Formats: sequence, C-alpha cells, structure tokens
Amino acid sequence: MHVRTSFRAVLALVAAAGLSAATLTTVAHADDPARADDTVAAAAPGDIVSSEPSAFHPLPGQPTHTKAWKVHYRSTTAKGTPNTVSGTVIVPQDGRTGPRPLITYAVGTVGVGDHCAPSAGFPRGTTVEANLIQQLTLRGWAVAVTDYEGLGTPGDHTYTVGRAAGHAVLDAARAAIRLPGTGLSKDSPVGIMGYSQGGQATSWAAELHGSYAPDLKVKGTATGGVPGDLMKVADFNDGGYGSGLVFMAAIGQNAAFPELRLDSYLNSAGRSLIGALRNSCVADGSVLGSFKKIRDMTTRNPLEQPDWQQRLRDSRVGTRAPDAPVYLYHALADELIPYGIGRQVRTDWCARGANVEWHTVPLGEHVSGVVTQSPLAARWLAERFSGKPVRGNC
Repeated sequence: MHVRTSFRAVLALVAAAGLSAATLTTVAHADDPARADDTVAAAAPGDIVSSEPSAFHPLPGQPTHTKAWKVHYRSTTAKGTPNTVSGTVIVPQDGRTGPRPLITYAVGTVGVGDHCAPSAGFPRGTTVEANLIQQLTLRGWAVAVTDYEGLGTPGDHTYTVGRAAGHAVLDAARAAIRLPGTGLSKDSPVGIMGYSQGGQATSWAAELHGSYAPDLKVKGTATGGVPGDLMKVADFNDGGYGSGLVFMAAIGQNAAFPELRLDSYLNSAGRSLIGALRNSCVADGSVLGSFKKIRDMTTRNPLEQPDWQQRLRDSRVGTRAPDAPVYLYHALADELIPYGIGRQVRTDWCARGANVEWHTVPLGEHVSGVVTQSPLAARWLAERFSGKPVRGNC
C-alpha cells in the first residue's frame, strides 16, 4: 500500500523544516459533528461547512505575506456518501487584482493521527511540504491543501483510498473558490499537484475531474511517486523499513470499508501496533512499524483475502484517462514505491489516450524526487496557465 519516505529522509526534512475565533460561513460547527452532518447532507460537494482564520508558515514564525483560512468543507466518501473534510486555503497578499491561478495541493504521507494534519502544522511552521507550497504562493498562486478524509476530522484517516482522496482534492479547490475573501472565482484556472500519497490523490483527482467536478477549470496535473498498484507496493515493503506505512494503509482501507474487519485479523502484537499507529505521525509511525511482516502481526494475512484484494484494486491508478494534461514523474531508485509501478501508470494512461509528459528522475530516491522535481512541476503548471502547448511523450 502507499508509502512516503524512509525514516532518515523524513527526519532530515523535519529537521530542515524546522487560532483565532472561528468565523462561521454556515450554520454548522466543525467541532459539532451532529450539526455538521446535518448541513453536509443538504450541501453540495465543495460547499463550506465552516471557516476560521489560520496562518501559513513554512518554518516557525516565518512570514509569508499570505492570508490563510482553515476550512471544513463538504466532500464525498469512497462509497459515495457525504462527508466533511478539513483543509487550508492560502492566498498571497501581493496586491494582485486580476485572475489568480489556484493549486489544489495534496501532501505526501504525514501519518494517521489527527495532530499530523497539514492544517495543524501550518500555523506552527511544522508541515514538511510547506516549503514546497511556498514556491507556489511566491508565484502569486492561491493554494488549497486538503487534510484528506478523517485526518483532523472524526474517524480514522482513509489513507491510500484513492477515490476518497480524489474527491477531497477536487472539493478543496471548490471550497477555496467558494470561500469569501479569496478573490477566486468559478473561472479561476486550477492546477492539481501532489507526490507520493499526494501522487495517488492527485492522480485520482485527475481521473475523476470530468465526471465528479467538471465545473473546475483544470489546466493540468503534476503528480509523482505514484503508488499506482497498492498490492505491489505492499508486497515490496512487507518486512522492510517501509512496512509501518503498509500497516497505516490497512487502517485507511478499513476506515473507508469497515466490512473488511481489520481487527479480526490481528493478533495481540498486531493490535498493539495498530493502536499505536492510529495516533502516530509518519516519522514515529515509520519507526514503530519498521521491519515488521504482516504474517507476524496477524492470525491470517488479510491481503490474501478476496475482499481486501478487491478494495486495493479499487484504488488502482490508470484505469481511466485524465481529461487534462499530466506531468508525471518517478525516481529511478525509489526505495519505497518501485519505479516500475510509476511507469505502469504512464503506460496505462497513454494507452487510454491521455496527454502525458513523463519524466524519469535519474538520481536520488523517494523524498529527493519531490524536492528536485517540485520546481520543474511548478514551471510546467505555469505553462499550462499561460496556454503553452504540452509536450506529451507517450
């Protein structure tokens, strides 16, 4: 299942990386699930449930000349039912009065504990990818960052569930456009961007755009390190230093599909591990779960069961063509999501007629892939906003 980084890389990035009263925009309160659910049931995807002022700091206290809001917005689960997702909307305060592009940004794995959500870290300057997001705000672009389903809201995070993540990414853009005070409109050009877990989420958003959110003026998607086949990613990482993220993914699949009954497969060691992971972020969760095999944590392997296999297949990337151009990249030496898995996404999309610009990252590994490619991906999105032709290489 989906993974994001090795411990040494996570810890290095964490080391490098370093609310005020709510203004409600509907009658629902984010901290009152009953009232929020009532509003969500009657609202449209992307509608604001609540908003409050926030702040965006890549490092603690670092000024960014932006205005930020934490939002709760209406989205849709993998099963098609209404839910509420949290996120952050960030707008540069640069005096711009003309049209402003919007990026809906999906972060890589942060963990499954609510305190790991990007919206929780932005005000403190502790969200690792904030440095990459600042590259976008410095271009004058607004950015919407989803927390994903269940990360910062009630229930377990539906980690690695592709359809739920795609909905959350698209609805974050809708929420940003509908939020008063952003200067955005329904005609704002939209770019989709993410890597690793965010690569799965943005790939799904790209595939779902035409059917789920055709109102968004999506100009392109920049996505990388995509865990396109969760079964292959799980097999590759079982018992390795990325195995903790496999168990996090089991939590996520079970959250979306409780009929999978994860707890019924766990032995005492497995129950202890899953309990700890539910409150962990990526750095400590990776350490807790490292070098553990599924067979040692279970009485029988759920990934050998048809219902689990089907749900993982349901999250596969590449089964439909994105309707806007895609910039797709993968590190040749990716130690967590094998290069061949990312390349298969390219093959599948190209076979379905998608407009794909594919890039192999020849040097580096999983985390360095996003660090080195992020400026290039942003430049590619800038070309889409300016209407330049796409150099697809299918």
